[in-house]
Amino acid sequence: MSLIVREGEFLCLVGPSGCGKTTLLRLVAGLIKPTSGEIFLDGRKIEGPDRDRGFVFQEYALFPWLTVKKNIEFGLEISSIERTKREAIAQKYIDLVELRGFEDRFPKELSGGMKQRVGIARAFANDPKLLLMDEPFGSLDAQTRNLMQGELLRIWEKEHKTVLFVTHSVDEAVYLADRVVVLSARPAKVKEVVKVGLARPRVRTSPEANRIRDMILKSLGAEIERAMK
Repeated sequence: MSLIVREGEFLCLVGPSGCGKTTLLRLVAGLIKPTSGEIFLDGRKIEGPDRDRGFVFQEYALFPWLTVKKNIEFGLEISSIERTKREAIAQKYIDLVELRGFEDRFPKELSGGMKQRVGIARAFANDPKLLLMDEPFGSLDAQTRNLMQGELLRIWEKEHKTVLFVTHSVDEAVYLADRVVVLSARPAKVKEVVKVGLARPRVRTSPEANRIRDMILKSLGAEIERAMK
């Protein structure tokens, strides 16, 4: 496949289960190497993991023995950022994800939505050029998921980061994305790129949102049927 993600863009990937969405994110993150082809970020070839890419996982991936603040500081500490500076950065993002007062709590003391806020804050704290998000709200209940989508957009509009977001939810993709990339059944290819083009904040049930959602569902449904054969 060939795909260009624009600077500052919120791009969502949807496709049948097993087509390679997570693999694509892991390739961009540098966690695995491509067997062929090349991936570039700002003109520099990706050879491995780096602080210029942040990753938010579905399973939270927090360190259970570290507090909220220490989890957010972790990447900064690994990068030898001076203690006073990393504490200030961590506090900035704790405030941004509205977790002030929970700095000294451990992951086991947090709800699912709060854990994911910590994961998002940790990713942003490293000041990445590109934020990779692999179904970050997939394990949340519907109400919390909707809330977290709004929170993510609020933070994204303040931070102006480029986001590559994998989801199984077409509704979520239409609500969040500037463009939605529909991938084919395995092995994935770019089947269609849909420009959402709706002003934010968006009304999930508006006629325009429904029209775009139905277009994507039709395209995706054909690939899901093909994957099941």
